[in-house]
Amino acid sequence: MTSAPQTARAIARRELTTAIVGRARQQLAEVGPAQLSVRQIARDLGMASSAVYRYFPSRDELLTELLVVIYHELADRLELADAAVDPDDRSARWRTLAHTFRAWSTAAPHEFALLYGSPVPGYAAPRQTVGPASRVTGVLIALAAAVDAAGVVPTTALPAGAHETLSDFRTAAGVDLSDEVVLRTVTAWGGLLGAVTLELFGHLHRAVTDFDAHFDLVIGRLDPTG
Repeated sequence: MTSAPQTARAIARRELTTAIVGRARQQLAEVGPAQLSVRQIARDLGMASSAVYRYFPSRDELLTELLVVIYHELADRLELADAAVDPDDRSARWRTLAHTFRAWSTAAPHEFALLYGSPVPGYAAPRQTVGPASRVTGVLIALAAAVDAAGVVPTTALPAGAHETLSDFRTAAGVDLSDEVVLRTVTAWGGLLGAVTLELFGHLHRAVTDFDAHFDLVIGRLDPTG
């Protein structure tokens, strides 16, 4: 069954939406998310502000669209990279995930900052960003499930109440992972975000000279796979 042809109006709307989002991403790199301006984007595109506001009535709606688009692009990249690795080589999958994430972050630090940096004043991400964001962490969750199924992670004694403390993560992940694997996964994700943040925002200046080698050491220590 063939789909109905798109109308000229639908095509024009898609193309204009793409142009607005594209210019917004350029502005994001120039001034940061807090200074994102729908009016300035309209001027840059040679449009009346009212025309752009029909697509994105506020800065917040434009920020939400940016989050959705960028999360999906990052997830696509991580999923594709993970699919290219032997699924049984869990350590290689972790290294691939970490290196792919770092490569994306260093190529677009302003987009990393939007997704994982300081909150934008006055903006609260709506629920529609949860699904796209979950696709990103879903790559790590899939790896965690593979680690748990393989039974290769030694169990260590955890404090009383740890199982209950980690239950929210299991619920959010939708997978009944062991406490040890949950804790290793959360630690690995937090460490990866921290390592990239320190590098991108200049906090390792004078402390590290070979960032590639340093990153390899860090992700090796963070490896949650066994």
